Parts: sequence; C-alpha cells; structure tokens
Amino acid sequence: MSKDNLLTAKPPHDWPVILGSTSRYRKELLSRLRIPFEVCAPHVDETPLPGEAPKELALRLALAKALAVAKQNPNAVVIGSDQVADLDGTPLGKPGNHTNAVLQLQKMRGKTVVFQTALSVVCVANGYQRTDLAAVRVKFRDLTDSEIESYLRAEEPYDCAGSAKSEGLGITLLEAIDNDDPTALVGLPLIRTCQMLREAGVKLL
Repeated sequence: MSKDNLLTAKPPHDWPVILGSTSRYRKELLSRLRIPFEVCAPHVDETPLPGEAPKELALRLALAKALAVAKQNPNAVVIGSDQVADLDGTPLGKPGNHTNAVLQLQKMRGKTVVFQTALSVVCVANGYQRTDLAAVRVKFRDLTDSEIESYLRAEEPYDCAGSAKSEGLGITLLEAIDNDDPTALVGLPLIRTCQMLREAGVKLL
C-alpha cells in the first residue's frame, strides 16, 4: 500500500464516520464492519480531465469526494471512493442505460479490464489524510451478443462501472479475477478501508 498523503492521527477516539458516497454498494460493504456511520453525498463533478488516465481519475475523484464532505464535517472521519474501469487506458464509467452497457460489454469481451478502485480517508480534526488504490484485473469471456443481452436484461447493472456486477450474475461473464482486496471490485476495498480507519483513530473491534 502506498503511503501517499499519510499524516499521523491522534490516538483512538470516538470519531464519527461518514461515507462520502450515495452508492448502495459501498453502503452495504461498509455496513459489514458493524460500525455506526452516516452517508453524505459529496456533490463532486466526475468529468474526466483531458488526457487523464483511468487510475489518476479514480484517485483524484476519491480524494475530492472525501475532501468535499470533510470540509463540511471537520470532526468526522470521511471515506471517499471511486471506481473506473480501465480498458487499454480508456476509462469506462457507469453506462447509465442499456445501450451504453451493451457497447461497454462488447468492447470488453475477451479482454482483461483493470477496475481501478481508489479509496481516500480524511479527518480534518486530527490531521489524517490518505489515498490509495486497489487495482483489480478482470478477464472477460469472449461473450456473444446474446449472452450480453440476456445478462443485461436480467441484472440491469446500469449504475456499475463497466456494466459488470461480479457479486451477482455478472460473475458468469468472467474467466478470472486477480486482486489483493476482495471487495474492491464491488466498489470499496474493505481491507484498505479497515487499515485507514484504524490509522485515523477509529476503533473497529
């Protein structure tokens, strides 16, 4: 794990935790830690900058989301995250509709896509700020148009980067997954999240 933007936090404290995201997937994942937290929309423009690589886009947006919410909640530990599907250097975001999802999956079939999942944790009150990246390499099967259509009609994953929900029927689209943080592909790398929360002074157990 990188130590970028890592500042020393104060000893464990009852810092309130805020998830700077309205993603239902990230909310469900964070709930697994069984700690109290609030959800706050970050209201960040997610438009890529000209020539911005998928990895850099994910890192920038994760930190921007955390900082946006932390600015309004300086006494809280804020979690920001962003995921961008990286297809040969081209960013693929949330399709938003069926037509875009079909095009995304057609482009990805038979190829390896890197899902760049960035995480940022910020607490203004104790001076903690850290951003890290969990990259997940996903090999897609050589999907037929019929398989793509059937999958999309059944799952409707239009709010997922790359149109593939690996925690659901989307697993049938894949040949292999390679990563070091199992929940990163779903949207929030919990191993890294736990480490950062502890560093920020949040007691987990």
